[in-house]
Amino acid sequence: MLSVLVVHLWTFTDAVRRVADGGSALDPDVVERLIGPSRRKRPLDRLTARERQVLALIAQGRSNAGVAEDLVITVAAVERHVTSIFDKLELRPAPDRHRRVLAVLSYLES
Repeated sequence: MLSVLVVHLWTFTDAVRRVADGGSALDPDVVERLIGPSRRKRPLDRLTARERQVLALIAQGRSNAGVAEDLVITVAAVERHVTSIFDKLELRPAPDRHRRVLAVLSYLES
């Protein structure tokens, strides 16, 4: 059996109310430390909604022209989005890596 020391009655009653309302009895700062940083570290969270749309279409095998047609934007706009995606995902040009494939893998892993 777990025993708990209640230092302040108001702390205990506040925790009981939070749980009764469907919340958590854990201190909000503790919860933030446990789950907050991992959410912020996801690289795809850096992308805008439009960039995520572009990446989703790339993951479906669309070319830049295909993405442009689906989103009713220019190919140049798609290229700018792709460049921004590469930058935000920190995918720098390298002779032994294909950035488009790596971006899709990041998308699929999320």
